[in-house]
Amino acid sequence: MLLRGVKGEGQAFYLIIMLVDEAKIHIKAGRGGDGAVSFRREKYVPRGGPDGGDGGDGGDIIFHTTNSIDTLFDYSRLKDYKAENGYSGAKARKHGKNGGDLILRVPPGTVFYEGQKKIADLKKEGEDFIAASGGKGGLGNDHFKTATNQTPREFTAGKPGEQKDLRLVLKLIADVGIIGLPNAGKSTLISAISHAKPKIADYPFTTLEPVLGVASYDKKQIILADIPGLIEGASEGKGLGHKFLRHIERTKLLLHLIDASTLNLQKDYETIRRELEKFNKNLAKKPEIIVLSKTDLVDELPKDFRYDLAISAATGKGIKELLQTLSVKL
Repeated sequence: MLLRGVKGEGQAFYLIIMLVDEAKIHIKAGRGGDGAVSFRREKYVPRGGPDGGDGGDGGDIIFHTTNSIDTLFDYSRLKDYKAENGYSGAKARKHGKNGGDLILRVPPGTVFYEGQKKIADLKKEGEDFIAASGGKGGLGNDHFKTATNQTPREFTAGKPGEQKDLRLVLKLIADVGIIGLPNAGKSTLISAISHAKPKIADYPFTTLEPVLGVASYDKKQIILADIPGLIEGASEGKGLGHKFLRHIERTKLLLHLIDASTLNLQKDYETIRRELEKFNKNLAKKPEIIVLSKTDLVDELPKDFRYDLAISAATGKGIKELLQTLSVKL
């Protein structure tokens, strides 16, 4: 789910949306209008010269990014999109009206694939991408007049518009990606620092989809993505996390959460690092903060494991220091 909106000095949310981060659609740009066959009608002239106008161009299909949308949900329901056809030409060299463009809105972070080829990556608010161009309008018979053919009946038909099968993939635009094994406390943390309300329980795989939260510290907004728990083999399709690893590809910083109450912290840490490396080597190169969670469940902190901060989201211990650290590093 996505929870969006921050207002005032604290953290607050006002909208909950189901996240749909992938969709397959078919698009078809408009066909160009046909050229016209027409002749001037003048008094005492049985057939005047040719005056057939050209057809209008077909409409384009354009994708436009807007921050008012957070998900590809609409595209998971409606699969076919078609722009308006151009209108045919008319007598008196009148040009046919161009078909209207179809403008489709998507959230920033949407990537477009045709087959296996990436054809566009829209990252910012207000970007446009012409995904399919409308067909050109045909020529009227006025174009075909020659010295030896004064009354041409030739014209050309409008060209068909482009049509494509596209796969849309959303990669969340967040500052911080919260990663860790299942039940490491990611959902509890994001709810504590942003007032997001993901499902929380004492068993693995509670979070079934990414949660986007917005926190604020010292008047600075911090967008965090809680990625469902990774397990060994996630990059190869095991568990849930492999489906959502792409959502941390755009983040500036990784917040690696390790449950302080587990028996082998180093092993847990290395498990996640290996999956990041396998999925995308660039992920492993991102700046990282290692944070011990659930410190309220242990009597003392480990001395043989390197970490940056220790917190307890349940009690609030260390949360202010964590937000301050994130604010400085971003």
